[in-house]
Amino acid sequence: MSDVDYAAIFEGFRGVRPELVPILVRIQERLGYISPEAVRRTSEFLRISENQVFEVASFYPKFRFTEPGRRTIKVCMGTACHVKGGALLGDAVGWKLGIGIGQRTPDGRFDFQRVNCLGCCAMAPVVKLNEQTLGRMMVTQLMKIMEEHD
Repeated sequence: MSDVDYAAIFEGFRGVRPELVPILVRIQERLGYISPEAVRRTSEFLRISENQVFEVASFYPKFRFTEPGRRTIKVCMGTACHVKGGALLGDAVGWKLGIGIGQRTPDGRFDFQRVNCLGCCAMAPVVKLNEQTLGRMMVTQLMKIMEEHD
């Protein structure tokens, strides 16, 4: 049983399918991700299948299905970042944390995401640590920053 107040999440909605994306946005704002229980509760509220909820949620890269860590690391893989070493940064983050893309560390300290573009191409390669954008990153710099936030 969850301590999430789904009645409060669904408050103000009528329970019709066009409300699915706004409901998912509210869930993610409150929980930080779309949990299996949230998918189930939403499907019941909207009277649609869990598959339909997941199908829509998985279409949008904004929605995540794993619980976030206390710190989120996003490595940009847009063209400019990729060309200037984004893949190396991503490999280094995964190696240091011992996790893959879309996972979080067992202790919940970090989660690791790969994003298509952070819109900072002139600063490539770019990494985002929580809300802090870090441009012209090198592996050694990033490892030091991660240790400071450990």
